[in-house]
Amino acid sequence: MRTTLRQLGVDTGYLLSMFFIALPSFIIGLVGTLLGVGTAVIWIGVPIAAATLFAMRGMAAAGRSMLPAVLRRELPRPRYKRAAEDASALRRFLTVLTDGQSWLNVLWAIAVLPVAIAGFAITIAWWSVTVAALLYPTYTWIIEAATGDSDDGLHYATVWLGWGDSYLARSILAVIGGLIMALTLIPVLRGMALAQGYIGKGMLTSISGFHERIDQLEESRNAATSAEADALRRIERDIHDGPQQRLVGLGMELARVKRQLATNPEAAQETLEAAISQTRETIDELRSLSRGIAPPILTDRGLDAAMAALAARSLVPVELETDLNGRYRASVESTVYFVTAECLTNIAKHSQATKATVSVEDWGDRLVLSVGDNGIGGAHVSKGHGLSGLTDRVKAVEGQWTIDSPDGGPTVIVVEVPCA
Repeated sequence: MRTTLRQLGVDTGYLLSMFFIALPSFIIGLVGTLLGVGTAVIWIGVPIAAATLFAMRGMAAAGRSMLPAVLRRELPRPRYKRAAEDASALRRFLTVLTDGQSWLNVLWAIAVLPVAIAGFAITIAWWSVTVAALLYPTYTWIIEAATGDSDDGLHYATVWLGWGDSYLARSILAVIGGLIMALTLIPVLRGMALAQGYIGKGMLTSISGFHERIDQLEESRNAATSAEADALRRIERDIHDGPQQRLVGLGMELARVKRQLATNPEAAQETLEAAISQTRETIDELRSLSRGIAPPILTDRGLDAAMAALAARSLVPVELETDLNGRYRASVESTVYFVTAECLTNIAKHSQATKATVSVEDWGDRLVLSVGDNGIGGAHVSKGHGLSGLTDRVKAVEGQWTIDSPDGGPTVIVVEVPCA
């Protein structure tokens, strides 16, 4: 109830104040634009139009100031076009003429005025009638005592209802009407405020929203590129330091076997056995490296089966719960799989946990992965720690994640990946 009343106050203030913003905005925007366009042929209109657009930026900022409170959401700030750093003062001044958001500010001023007038009038009228009706019993008797006239029009209604024309009957009817007006006050003012608010949102923040979305996509792309580059560098380094060196050594061992076969068969047999052992170690190392590449089970059978395989291979016992609906985009399945693998590896290495839990749920527009353990806690995402690679991997698919790992445990990691 307190939230509803607070919102009613916000909507009332917005509707009343917007009239005093919309009216001068309309005058400045329309008159300045018409004057600037009309005299543009003799060039004097160009600076007039530019000055008008600059003035409208201030009016638009005033109209946008209360939108977050009315719409109950944060809105992006406008991004106006800027001239180059080395541009002249005249060029900087005239750049506003090529800025789309500045012209949308003028269009907003023209479109919002009728709605602002209606909102202002309805707000004044609804509040006045509501308060006057609810307080009718407290002031009417004073007026009647001062004027000696009790004919205020309500007695026609009370007589028609069969209540008579007494002061009590008229007061009851007035209070009932006031209560009805009070009950409709909230939805009426809320509707008017939203009507003005959405006009402002559409014209004053839409381009900024597109810019913000572009920035998010660019950030996701950069994160994906960074994650891929890091993975390739890691695989390249690991192959160079591990299997490649082992294969070089294996080639030398086989060459020694070839030389020993003719002179010392027993030594050749020992060297061959050592080469076979080295081959097995190289195969095991290659298998370990291949864990950074999507396994066949994920590609062929999907995320559900791949998560079960991960849980079965974990060095720490895992309680797995999945609630999935078929297959998802390859990037989504790969992200959830490798984030889980990275978390389980970190649990086995650092947490000293005796049990881990993994759950994956389909929430319609996103997959929600939760990984927890009963270990010592203290996990964080600093460089050089097991979880440092999660940020780029999750950001690459426009996901988000949180970690709760106090000292002493337990640790819970929640990852949300869009899948719609």
